[in-house]
Amino acid sequence: MFVKQLYTNCLSEAAYFIESEGEAVVIDPLRDIDAYLDLAKERNATIKYIFETHFHADFVSGHLDLAAATQAPIVYGPEAVTSFPIYKAKDGEEFRIGKLRLQVIHTPGHTLESTCYLLLDEQGQPASLFTGDTLFVGDVGRPDLFSGNLTKEELAGLLYDSLNNKIKTLPDNVTVYPAHGPGSSCGKNLGPNTFSTLGEEKATNYALLANDKASFVAEVTDGLTTPPSYFPINARINKEGYDALQEVMEKANQPLSVEAFKAKVKEGIGILDTRPATEFANGFVPGSLSIGLEGRFAEWAGSLLNFEQDIVLVTTPGQEEETIIRLARVGFDHVVGYLQGGYEAWIAAGEKHDMIINVEPDELAMDIPHDPNLVILDVRKPAEFADGHIKDAINLTLSDMTDPGNLGDFDENHNLYVHCQGGYRSIIACSILKREGIHNLRNVEGGFNNMKGTNGLEVVKETNVLN
Repeated sequence: MFVKQLYTNCLSEAAYFIESEGEAVVIDPLRDIDAYLDLAKERNATIKYIFETHFHADFVSGHLDLAAATQAPIVYGPEAVTSFPIYKAKDGEEFRIGKLRLQVIHTPGHTLESTCYLLLDEQGQPASLFTGDTLFVGDVGRPDLFSGNLTKEELAGLLYDSLNNKIKTLPDNVTVYPAHGPGSSCGKNLGPNTFSTLGEEKATNYALLANDKASFVAEVTDGLTTPPSYFPINARINKEGYDALQEVMEKANQPLSVEAFKAKVKEGIGILDTRPATEFANGFVPGSLSIGLEGRFAEWAGSLLNFEQDIVLVTTPGQEEETIIRLARVGFDHVVGYLQGGYEAWIAAGEKHDMIINVEPDELAMDIPHDPNLVILDVRKPAEFADGHIKDAINLTLSDMTDPGNLGDFDENHNLYVHCQGGYRSIIACSILKREGIHNLRNVEGGFNNMKGTNGLEVVKETNVLN
């Protein structure tokens, strides 16, 4: 029995490859499928089935491309309705993988079609449970993500029944393999590990400790933040289908001279710069949006990009293909080329450029008493802001900054000092502000982590949120 978790950090996503006696299956594949094909070749195995736990909202599955490459059927559990051929499995149905069996356990709650898969070993004993977004390490799937006409309370009630009647009845030594780890927005507060045991979850997971359905529903639905804007787009793509990744690559992976790049921009095409935040701050093509590959790139790209607008890329030379693939993972297929030679080619051509001024926290502390127009803009999430922030800071979350209406309170009379927790998000925020014509700004290096111990910067917990 061979079980491998393939974990993608920037998406907090886990796919799985299971093999026995030369037969293999893949569970919840990413859109770029080479890793699964390479594993099959390495194991001298044939991919027999492609299993989906649900219609993923936070990434585009590789089910269609993998099925085309292997001729393996795509398997969903009950209640799944798609625009392409699938095998809709029955609750309790079993699939053979060499000497193993994979049993379907329909677990509605996170979504109506959510399904777990129980791996039975050579002796027919429960070994591993692939839980999708039904059960995480330390958490369960949120019940408010675009599943039919049910309310989040009704879905939470179904989730309670699924967990108590079908999951908690399994042996404690069963390994729990979820579809996501820490950082995912598919749950409220996932634990730090990417797998666990059912016994550990029964003992420590708040959702499995609930005494009754009413308290479970109240706790699971409490404190849910607004889901990222690209979630419904990805769920629809996974249900309806998409262009093959190879076709997306052929359209996107096109080198553009400086003149050709400028012509695209004049047509109204957007610019995405994926270089590290520190490099972007030192100089960039005016009008660029910065989302560095070094952070949670796919998540922020999905949240901040306009899915209806074509874009051109500025990347570190050699990272064009990686950028296109990582955008495609969250359903963004509108790249139409990249600046050949990168930002250095832009500068070498004598083109105008912009930059972001970085300052240390003590410079901000010195300016506060003397500058009546100084504004501290904290772009962290509300929960981070509530845990502690600089006195008089305004909280406008990064995800809300794509709406120009939320920027109307800022003008050139303000001296904006922008920060997040560590510095990645604040550079993105500065690029958005610059793109909207707000240039009198500075990025506070190191963010709140660096600011909270600085003399003259008082940390408080009062509310000051900009709507």
